[in-house]
Amino acid sequence: MASRRLPVYLLLDTSGSMKGEPIHAVNNGLQVLLSKLRQDPYALETVWISLITFDREVKQIVPLTDLESLLLPEVTTPDSGPTNMGAALELLLNVMRREVKTGAGDDKGDWRPLLFLMTDGKPSDLALFRSIVPKIRSYNFAMVVACAAGASAQDSFLKEITDTVVHLDTADSNTLTSFFKWVSASIGTGNQSVTSTEQLVLPPPPDEINMVI
Repeated sequence: MASRRLPVYLLLDTSGSMKGEPIHAVNNGLQVLLSKLRQDPYALETVWISLITFDREVKQIVPLTDLESLLLPEVTTPDSGPTNMGAALELLLNVMRREVKTGAGDDKGDWRPLLFLMTDGKPSDLALFRSIVPKIRSYNFAMVVACAAGASAQDSFLKEITDTVVHLDTADSNTLTSFFKWVSASIGTGNQSVTSTEQLVLPPPPDEINMVI
């Protein structure tokens, strides 16, 4: 019998304001995240990752894939354009319907998914965003972490999605690398705690990451 999977969904803002150092930092951070998780034998057995990007277009650039097979594409950003976060959350719900196995009979299905969302702005498609947020809130996630990266990112919209919001003062390579290292530690911790308890406890964030209360 296959081991139960822990689905992890990463939703990343790739709007025009992420161009340059921030998007390079995201690509480096994703490589750090993957290499750290691959060093964890327990994560190798259970963690599956999917990557959804959102700018003017919303795309699932990596379907739910196990760590061993995962090949990270380069994440790119257009020169300009809106931040369609509502459409990204809508796509997330659709792909989870298809990818996350629910239990039936003796088959327990997958563990409850983890969601990490990062943006350097705010949703451009506010009406759609507001209509999707209650569905995200009511979905049975084990944990939802939203990250506001940089001075223009607005915590208030992210607080609508989840109570666990972190803020990065800058979206530079040092800070974003710290963020992705912390995400990998959170996934590792979540991976062990989700299999033994209902309550997930996040590891303490590094200095660059401020918890928004």
